[in-house]
Amino acid sequence: MNLQTTETLAVKKLPSLAEADPKTLANAIFDVLDEKKAEDIRVLRVHDHTVITDYFIVCSGRSSTQVKSLGGEVEFKLGERDAAPAHYEGRDNGNWVVLDYGSVIVHIFSRESREFYKLEKLYGDAEEIHFESIDEKAEAEAK
Repeated sequence: MNLQTTETLAVKKLPSLAEADPKTLANAIFDVLDEKKAEDIRVLRVHDHTVITDYFIVCSGRSSTQVKSLGGEVEFKLGERDAAPAHYEGRDNGNWVVLDYGSVIVHIFSRESREFYKLEKLYGDAEEIHFESIDEKAEAEAK
């Protein structure tokens, strides 16, 4: 086996999220959702508005299959980094999936359900946090 093949087989291990602060955890979840092409990802810092969590991440899937797939991917990818949700709701539902990571709660909606529940409007005065998307990172590297 040559060196190039060995390097190809080596898996890049990302750091554990077991002791991560809420913003780091939110950023990791954002990255997974962005990589899997979730739509209109919003990260809201709701710490001053509710006692249940520090951040809400809200996004949409283009289909019920994608909504379920996004939830499964977040659970899988964060599980690889030692972070498991305390609760996972809507596993068999293609309209709204919720993953509760304690300091971060992820809401993955179908377009219709997101429009109906208007969760962002309920927390409209919460600070929106911007994390750099894959496209923004690529654009910055190209400059």
